[in-house]
Amino acid sequence: MNKDRLDMIEYQIALLVRLTTALSPRFGNLDRSEYLLLSELEHAGPLAINVLAEHLLLNLSTASRQIAVLESKDYVKRYPDTNNGRISLIEITPGGLDILHKVQKARHDAYADILKDWNGEGLQHLEDSLTRLNRDLKQRHK
Repeated sequence: MNKDRLDMIEYQIALLVRLTTALSPRFGNLDRSEYLLLSELEHAGPLAINVLAEHLLLNLSTASRQIAVLESKDYVKRYPDTNNGRISLIEITPGGLDILHKVQKARHDAYADILKDWNGEGLQHLEDSLTRLNRDLKQRHK
């Protein structure tokens, strides 16, 4: 692979992370970890903490701390798994869904504005490339 191309890709990814992080406060009251945890719970929940951690490539202690913060805000609730009482399942609450949907709308609106001059083919290429990159990054961590 071309070193210059890889250097530019690495830089562009670092810049993308920085720029999207800088935009985040405009999206509402969820930080990146809260947003991702709530999104995962909306999509796949309720889940055990270890499964949630695995889905998001977090270690268990980090996921537990982040879930505790969401619990303190009443965005998630914990209850025993009926199949295995030693396991707690985490579920998003109505308040968690409400804040998540507000942040998702703010994010959607911001990206719609940022990408308004892109054509359908460019948007499809971006979606495909980001999806593939995220998939490959997840595979790399397994």
